[in-house]
Amino acid sequence: MCGIAGVIDWTHDARGRRDAIEHMTEVMLCRGRDEQDIWCGDSVAFGHTRTSVIDPAGGQQPMSVTHDGRNLATICYNGEIYNYRELRQELAGRGHRFRTNSDTEVLLHSYLEWGTDCVHRLHGIFAFAVWDERSRELLLIRDHVGVKPLFYASTSNGLLFGSEPKVMFCHPELDPAVDDDGLRELFSQAKTPGTSIYKNVLEVRPGSILRVKDGRLSESCYWRLTAQEHPHDLDATIDAVRTRVSDTITEQLVADIPRGVLVSGGIDSSTIAALAAPRLREEGDPPLAFGMTFTGYEENFRPDEVRATPDIAYARLLRDRIGLELTEIELSAEDLADPQLRAALVDRQDQPTALGDMDASLYLLFNRVKRDIGVALSGDTADEVFAGFVWSHNPELMNAPTFPWVAVGQLHGRASRGLGCGLLDGKVLEKLDLSGYTRAQYEDTLAETSHLPGEDALQRRIREIDYMHMTRWLPSLLDRGDRLAMSCGLEVRVPFCDPALVEYAYNIPWSIKSFDGREKSLLRAAFRGVVPDEILDRRKSPYPVTQDGRYAALLCRQLTAVLDDRSSPVADFVDARAARAVAAEPERLASGAGAWAARSDVEMVLNLDVWLRSGVTVTF
Repeated sequence: MCGIAGVIDWTHDARGRRDAIEHMTEVMLCRGRDEQDIWCGDSVAFGHTRTSVIDPAGGQQPMSVTHDGRNLATICYNGEIYNYRELRQELAGRGHRFRTNSDTEVLLHSYLEWGTDCVHRLHGIFAFAVWDERSRELLLIRDHVGVKPLFYASTSNGLLFGSEPKVMFCHPELDPAVDDDGLRELFSQAKTPGTSIYKNVLEVRPGSILRVKDGRLSESCYWRLTAQEHPHDLDATIDAVRTRVSDTITEQLVADIPRGVLVSGGIDSSTIAALAAPRLREEGDPPLAFGMTFTGYEENFRPDEVRATPDIAYARLLRDRIGLELTEIELSAEDLADPQLRAALVDRQDQPTALGDMDASLYLLFNRVKRDIGVALSGDTADEVFAGFVWSHNPELMNAPTFPWVAVGQLHGRASRGLGCGLLDGKVLEKLDLSGYTRAQYEDTLAETSHLPGEDALQRRIREIDYMHMTRWLPSLLDRGDRLAMSCGLEVRVPFCDPALVEYAYNIPWSIKSFDGREKSLLRAAFRGVVPDEILDRRKSPYPVTQDGRYAALLCRQLTAVLDDRSSPVADFVDARAARAVAAEPERLASGAGAWAARSDVEMVLNLDVWLRSGVTVTF
């Protein structure tokens, strides 16, 4: 749970440029509250900021291994290796000697023993850099699914890397500049693998290794989703899901600091809490849980097309049934609409988003959780893995010739221009041609998807949608979760993103995965009797958004202020007439059909204004 930064320079001795890596490391301080340090070799420098999780006393980084006074390799690492104890035992049997109890040292020795093949032995979330002094090469390695981020950029005489794009902008050759393609990526609803919104800043793809040697870069893939025959019938599949999910949750509780769970009252987080609670008690720790709600939300809740009931009541039900120690975090409209919070969110994510109160509430939740624990398990990604989204069960959305989440807006008139794009100027949208960009992304995704011979049309389409979820939808959510959690010094783990579980679920035939005709059929069946029936049988409810009319009114007031400010840089992007019409009717943003989609348009304008004032250069 850290921030990493580094530079390789083939023309200068990095030891003489200590100030450069110090500056790069400073911008990562929010990711590592406990320790900061740097290491400089002759061509390479690493910077590391640490929030301690495993072996707080001994896991300092960057970390090197030497032999006979000669450095063999140095590592700079962000993440956790959940099976580090098992790997340590195996490596010790092969003659390796350890001076700490950290997973960092185990990871470095794993590399020394098996080279880059060590990735096939790792259970965890990770992004790390290794400088191999023996071969004089730099390796940048990212976890299978991409839970931990890793960006990089080439310079005239080397390469920069870091946990966030802002690291690269410490170098004089790189600025936070965005061109047409960056804007397309920003406003698109699908993440293009390996890219960022910034010019010349790329991202190591999930499940990939970037090798830098003799001034040349080469990238290789060590893991990707592929079509395979499923070996089990329905009953055996339910048993396998139960075992795999249970084992993954147990494994991901490893830590030397306080742990807990995030609960929403849905199937996903309730399953994690129900399995984690007894294990925590066995280890002598209280089963701490944290839930979020809004002021007046329960009393004034109005069902809409996707949310039938408020979450917090189900979180309390779970608390009472399994004995959780539940902390409820209540947020007001004023909390969510705080302009300083908005600025912090844009800064933490290095870009504006349309998620508004969803980002704000999650960030405030993480900040509160960090007071009590350092590691939290989350139910995120179960929808992607176990077909929890409505469009996986709606033939009209499922068979639309685009990403199904895009089709939701197109077919039902909500967010028809794209999420958060409803108030953008028509000429801007025409020039960017977002529909053409999305179409190309979609076709690339279809071309990448592997199939088994003889699959029928439905199974082929389900496999395509599942592949879209994991490679074009999920990456943005994982990046969002990492940025907002790490900026609070909180490590959030996602057991449903375990690559072995993801791979297994990806290849379950649709007839089994949706055997009862509902979303997440297998999770319901696997944990019946473990999770209360009231939660298992509850209609899916997405992450909550506030229905408080005061929040809508505050948004409209802020939008009006931006439109009235003649110096606002967002003026070139916005249809001012349409924006003023929205600002004059805040009740349209409070609740009801399409309210959240309309509100996302306002959120994007406000966040775009903040971002454009931050020093970014946009050319289009």
